[in-house]
Amino acid sequence: MKRYENELKSLLPNSTIKVDEPLKNYTYTHTGGNADYYITVYSHEDAKNTLIFCRENNIPVTILGNGSNLIIRNGGIRGVVLNTLELKEMIREGNIVYAGSGARIIDVSRFARDHSLSGLEFACGIPGSVGGAVYMNAGAYGGEIKDVLVEITAVTPEGEIITIDRDDLQLGYRKSIVQKNDYLVLQATFELEEKNMASINSVMDELTHLRESKQPLDLPSCGSVFQRPPGHFAGKLIQDSNLQGYRIGGVEVSKKHAGFMVNVDHGTGSDYEALIAHVQDVVFEKFGVKLQREVRIIGEKDEEE
Repeated sequence: MKRYENELKSLLPNSTIKVDEPLKNYTYTHTGGNADYYITVYSHEDAKNTLIFCRENNIPVTILGNGSNLIIRNGGIRGVVLNTLELKEMIREGNIVYAGSGARIIDVSRFARDHSLSGLEFACGIPGSVGGAVYMNAGAYGGEIKDVLVEITAVTPEGEIITIDRDDLQLGYRKSIVQKNDYLVLQATFELEEKNMASINSVMDELTHLRESKQPLDLPSCGSVFQRPPGHFAGKLIQDSNLQGYRIGGVEVSKKHAGFMVNVDHGTGSDYEALIAHVQDVVFEKFGVKLQREVRIIGEKDEEE
């Protein structure tokens, strides 16, 4: 794949291009093999040009956000891994906030608070980027991105920059048209409500305390591993299956919150996959409930796996 290095650098002189880059450096689980090319773009135009070039040359493209709800296999990712983490500008106009896809949704919630705007308090503990939050309609503590989103600017796989209204984004539980159509989010527009800054901050402090007291934030993890099954809570089912502390390789089911799996000793993507499958099997056998993954698993398996 190094055959395209010079062409990419010529096409994207203002972007950062790394060859054979270890992806474990960019995921919350600290897992993942290497990417053929790891490209960080600093403009909408470079994002568009990257997708056009890859399409013309039949190069696969993987969009990587903040890497917070993601497991990358040991074999890494072929082609281009593209991130927009430097597109992180935030602008406030009245009760509207425009946020680049690379901004952390936590930072957007704080930005809103600092401008006395309410509506994103629920996101004060979500570690992902704005792009990732839109991609999966992220939510917590009763709130979801769809509640405050107005529209997004995105790039299609063909390289066309488009604007999509909230009503056309097909936002559901952990899903959106962004996933379905492989769009690259560039910017999101949020409509919020003016409110007293102290009351906003009070809510955020309470949610932060809840998160810190219940979640294993001191260890690498991919966040909530499973979606919420109808009529149940994934963590409760796993806890009642006596799986807390169960370990495969360097990854174990968190003793603090059963819905999380933590990397305790140089765990790999294959450790995570094996533990996820085991938990699914045990819970299904015990309760007849098939847990569905919320975490994404991407990349190729290592030849030794």
